[in-house]
Amino acid sequence: MSDDFKPEKWSVARSFGQSAQYYDDVAVLQRQTGDELLDRLSLVTLTPKRILDLGAGTGRNVVQLATRYPDAEVIGLDIAPTMLKQAQQTYRASQGLKRWLPKQKKPIFIAGDAESLPLADDSVDLVFANLALQWCDLAASFTEIERVLRPDGLLMFTTLGPDTLTELRQAWATVDDYPHVNVFFDMHDVAEAMMNARLAEPVLDMDRYVLTYQDAMAMMRDLKVLGASNVAQGRRRGLTGKKALVQVAKAYETFRENGVLPASYEVVFGHAWAGVPASQMQHSDGSVHIPLSELTGLKR
Repeated sequence: MSDDFKPEKWSVARSFGQSAQYYDDVAVLQRQTGDELLDRLSLVTLTPKRILDLGAGTGRNVVQLATRYPDAEVIGLDIAPTMLKQAQQTYRASQGLKRWLPKQKKPIFIAGDAESLPLADDSVDLVFANLALQWCDLAASFTEIERVLRPDGLLMFTTLGPDTLTELRQAWATVDDYPHVNVFFDMHDVAEAMMNARLAEPVLDMDRYVLTYQDAMAMMRDLKVLGASNVAQGRRRGLTGKKALVQVAKAYETFRENGVLPASYEVVFGHAWAGVPASQMQHSDGSVHIPLSELTGLKR
């Protein structure tokens, strides 16, 4: 991926920080994928002592993980400190008076970047990352995740694929050549990054989600609240003119079906285990291969 299309980390942190208060009001996709990822955990036999919710956001999944694994220490990590404040409030509200019980394990909330995790080596049994890694350098993030995972530790995650918001991308293409929609890695690039990070038995599959809106402006307002506005380094700087937005909205109308406008999301689900020697992963020419048969299903 060209540097022009890579997210600026300070923009990501600022964008999510500004949206923290109203994030849950429009986080429909995040709830759906988070619930699916939690359901997939039921297929794995795991008794984690420490869990990292990577990209904890407003804390919804921190609550779910703490409930599912009451004996585990749950760490909620996010790049936006304002999100973590919201996550603390979410947890307190979910627990009520129970949070004052003497033996109640309370989550730890840490501000940090997935590309440089503020955690010790071999310190986490489960890394749970729902729609967070698409804002990161995958190679750096997977390397950090493998570093902090204990032997036989598990990574479960979702990320966005390149067909995400294809309708909006096509509508903006009628206006100019700047990247107005964030660019995401495809599934094979994700698999290669996992293998290069020495994560074991990487398994990926993809699902498509479609949200519907009455008009394009409502969809773009939701994206802004979600902190998912364009943060690519090569984006056009400055304010977008009203004329351009009108043209985008008009172009988006070509996708209207059954009275509503679709916003499509390509969601990649993945999991892998910690600990693979490099000698078992790379071929003699230095390349990393992963068969298509390994890109679906759940193991162990």
